Amino acid sequence: MHAAKGDRIIIRGHRVGEPDRDCEVLEVRGDDGGPPYVVRWGDSGHETLFFPGSDAALQHFDAADAGGARS
Repeated sequence: MHAAKGDRIIIRGHRVGEPDRDCEVLEVRGDDGGPPYVVRWGDSGHETLFFPGSDAALQHFDAADAGGARS
């Protein structure tokens, strides 16, 4: 996974009925856009260091996109 500041990471629920979680990448600390990432979780606003697992999906956002995803 290679992320940039402003990208969004989505973690899918693991069980039926479990909600998805999302976080915004605030800072990339790995080489060439790799983990770890400093993120802010959308549901709690908590900021933390995050190493994404296999259940994570990345949505890239461009400033020119005006909020649209370009996965």
